Amino acid sequence: MGDPAIQQDEIDYSNPPFPLTSIDRGLLAMKDEDFHRITWDDLKQIIANNTLEDLKRVPSDLRRYLAWSHNIKQQYGSITNFVIQQRLSWKPRSDDDPSQFAHHSPIPFKDARDHVVLLNDWPYGFESGIVHLLVWTKTPIAVDDTRGDVTVESREVIVEFVQQFFVDEVEGGWEQVMWFKNWVSLQSVRGVDHVHVLVRDVPEGVLRGWLERRDL
Repeated sequence: MGDPAIQQDEIDYSNPPFPLTSIDRGLLAMKDEDFHRITWDDLKQIIANNTLEDLKRVPSDLRRYLAWSHNIKQQYGSITNFVIQQRLSWKPRSDDDPSQFAHHSPIPFKDARDHVVLLNDWPYGFESGIVHLLVWTKTPIAVDDTRGDVTVESREVIVEFVQQFFVDEVEGGWEQVMWFKNWVSLQSVRGVDHVHVLVRDVPEGVLRGWLERRDL
């Protein structure tokens, strides 16, 4: 489908085969060593202020991500299709609405068969020790009608889940765990609800436990 796959080093970023924002152009003109890696304290501020647009990738990672996303869209039609087919391996409820899935509970995260934790393949430019996880849910998460942010009720459900699933499993509690959900307008994978969870300095054994699949 579409053009052959392109590599990041084949792209002329002054005239790329995909649109770039002014932020993208600024980052692509920067060297990795000049990029300020996002610290845990930075993350706290960004999430507290809900300025999620401040989450950025390291320039070299951004180049790879842009080339990858271009190729994936050419091959699968959209990143959403790729995630559903290759990363989640979930079967949509119907062909008419490929982002809706049969689920066991109407409440997100209440049934282990309805959600899965995966590593983010394209994390932002965090400092060492921070791991970026994505919790994908078959049960839709309710959002408001303005910018697509989570409702008060949804936030309570998410906090309870993050507390029980992540926070209670680490010694530092909430000092080692943060979460956010992108507004609908910021999501690169729209239609499949997911929550971002950031953890730091977590033992490998604990991380492996979180990544076990119970949804298939």
